[in-house]
Amino acid sequence: MTGQDSSDWLGLSGRVCVVTGGGGGIGCATAVSVARAGARVAAIDLDERGLEATGAELSKLGGEHVVTRCDTTSAESVSAAAETIEKSLGPCSVLVNTAAVLRPGALDTLSLAEWNAVLAVNLTGYFLCAQSFGRQMRKLGRGSLVHIASIAGSHAQGQSGAYSVSKAGVIMLSRQLASEWGPHGIRSNVVSPGMVITPMSQSFYDTPGVTERRTAVVPSRRMGMPQDIADAILFLASDRASYVNGDEITVDGGYANMLMNLVPRPGF
Repeated sequence: MTGQDSSDWLGLSGRVCVVTGGGGGIGCATAVSVARAGARVAAIDLDERGLEATGAELSKLGGEHVVTRCDTTSAESVSAAAETIEKSLGPCSVLVNTAAVLRPGALDTLSLAEWNAVLAVNLTGYFLCAQSFGRQMRKLGRGSLVHIASIAGSHAQGQSGAYSVSKAGVIMLSRQLASEWGPHGIRSNVVSPGMVITPMSQSFYDTPGVTERRTAVVPSRRMGMPQDIADAILFLASDRASYVNGDEITVDGGYANMLMNLVPRPGF
């Protein structure tokens, strides 16, 4: 990036960044972070109240930004949002897929409706958004996709219904997109959070003792926050990650790599 303006170190100034799940914890933190980096942000979500809060944060920063209601499980809704955003801000060059739901349950009793509902948001929605906004990237001849998976996508999480399966699918979807779209100047990568306090996981941490017990098994000795994830997303979305493609960054304070530390070893 020789000769690049140092004030735009990330290379995101003026670019259109679409954030799905923009009304959620990670989505809002990401939208604000890329806006601060100079991007024009479009936050989409079904959660209108969350979108209002994100829109309020974006308005404090100035610049051109859009928040719009969108059902990412619907091809028609995604297509309409893509058209609206392109008319308002221009073609998308960064897509961040953060929209997700968690519906715990044992597989032996999980209903097909619950299974399909989680896959529709956590996986199919990512595909639909990548496909729709990816068309705009192909016209530009460049683009970056960042998808939120989870450490549960690589480490099976019991009693989580279709959640772990959906996140494993996100990881493979991203790799396939990287393979097929890399020649068109488009990168696709994954951020896999773990042990992060978000509105979706807040109920776990509201249970007495859970935060302390989880903190004790994380090498960094703290829980993650949405901004921790947004910072990793910002890197992957930017020109500073221009040779990072089809990869995964795990952001969990070191937890997933510490399995052997949980095995009792007398004398140590």
